[in-house]
Amino acid sequence: MSERVAVRKTYKLFIGGKFPRSESGRSYLVQDSNVSLASRKDARDAVLAARAAVKGWAGATAYNRGQILYRVAEMLEGRRDQFVALGASAAEVDAAIDRWVWYAGWSDKLAQVYGGANPVAGPYFNLSAPEPTGVVAVVAPESPALLGLVSVIAPAVVTGNTVVVAASPSAPLAAVTLAEVLATSDLPGGVVNILTGRLSETVPTLAAHMDVNAIDLTGVADADLAAELEVKAAENLKRVLRPAPADNDWYADPGITRMTTLLETKTVWHPKGV
Repeated sequence: MSERVAVRKTYKLFIGGKFPRSESGRSYLVQDSNVSLASRKDARDAVLAARAAVKGWAGATAYNRGQILYRVAEMLEGRRDQFVALGASAAEVDAAIDRWVWYAGWSDKLAQVYGGANPVAGPYFNLSAPEPTGVVAVVAPESPALLGLVSVIAPAVVTGNTVVVAASPSAPLAAVTLAEVLATSDLPGGVVNILTGRLSETVPTLAAHMDVNAIDLTGVADADLAAELEVKAAENLKRVLRPAPADNDWYADPGITRMTTLLETKTVWHPKGV
């Protein structure tokens, strides 16, 4: 009797709430699984999906966004053992779940902390309110793969932005498995889009794309590549979050800086007594 050949799993991209293969048809091998190798065309498609989702996601109530992020944490809790089997430590998975919950709690509170009434001389109300920047490109850190990924996605989407994530090419399974979690939660399609493959191929396209409003270079370890991406981002005055230091403690309290950096502030004047 001949020995059976196992069917190797193929992990696809996550774009617009769906799981397409790379338009190039390419893949690469990671832990006995095929992972799609995204092309520049895939990156452009992901930006289109993210832009289409901005209006609905930014227009949702902060309470609703918080509930959806909490639902993601619930789904992640249910697949805890799967992430451990992929190589994440139990402590990392627990920290990633807790971080989703932490950011979910900020969704309807950040405006009170970051916005408010401004004291002005005159018979006017002067109010500042935070609004999402729009489409954010994110380079995920290599390690810790899951916690680092959650730590860059959650602060961007909780405030109403949509994201295109370039997953770490050496540790993509956490990203594509998280995509399966997001697809089975209540998150609208296009809010989070995940690309796997070479950063050198997809990220320059995202940095130069004129419909991307901000770029988070957290996971870029190559200083020359980071500098090149900043120059490309300057073409349409993108907001840029620079790479995280090598000794960054992902388990520490993240604070609110990642959320506030990806916000615009709208100031409104209104006459008193009207």
